[in-house]
Amino acid sequence: MSHALIEIKDLHVELGGTRILKGLNAHLDHGKITALIGMNGSGKTTLLRAILKEVPYSGRIAFQCGHDHSKVTPEYVGYVPQKLNIDARLPLSVRDLLALALQRRPLFLGISRRVTRQMEAMLERVWTPKSLLDHPVEKLSGGELQRVLLALAIEPKPELLLLDEPAAGVDFQHQEKFYDLIARLNQELGVTVLLVSHDTGMVSDRAHHVICLKDGKIHCEGPPKQMVSAEKLAETFGAKGIYSHQH
Repeated sequence: MSHALIEIKDLHVELGGTRILKGLNAHLDHGKITALIGMNGSGKTTLLRAILKEVPYSGRIAFQCGHDHSKVTPEYVGYVPQKLNIDARLPLSVRDLLALALQRRPLFLGISRRVTRQMEAMLERVWTPKSLLDHPVEKLSGGELQRVLLALAIEPKPELLLLDEPAAGVDFQHQEKFYDLIARLNQELGVTVLLVSHDTGMVSDRAHHVICLKDGKIHCEGPPKQMVSAEKLAETFGAKGIYSHQH
């Protein structure tokens, strides 16, 4: 029987005088994939940012993991944003990007063999060839960049992985494999996943639980097969807001 890794109680977020989240109550089951769906502006990204403590909020977000987690740190929360803004004028390779996160000494002093081996293992874990290390970050395809960010997010092994539309920049034909990768990491690492997605096919096939947000509130939640029914999707997205690569 699963237990909650995170309990969210009476969560409110107001930004720029606008109420974004309005009294959310939810929990994320340990070791499960929870999909967060809803129209743009419903508060999905704001919920992730509240969990990361990147926005002020009232209410309670409690980690039930038996550790002192008074502060969010990369050691137990991994995060993959929708996109990473890289200045094209900055000559940054994938090797440089990973090294900045993995070692303390400046890049101009070089990258140790230990860190290089660690980077190669990280890419292998997300089905990515180590030859990508020498590619410029700003030249990566959407799918390649998301795999690199995913590799960073799961190093070291997090207890919680937050994914904000992780396949949004991935080529249509590769999205299925990317979601397969997330499901595999969930199974192999036992990491709890909160995933924002508009892809109802992914939600139906790979998520264990679905939370539907509408106007900053939880409109409905439950098993995927029930939440991606035509009736529930029409209530959450409206007739024109539904997307699935399977239909």
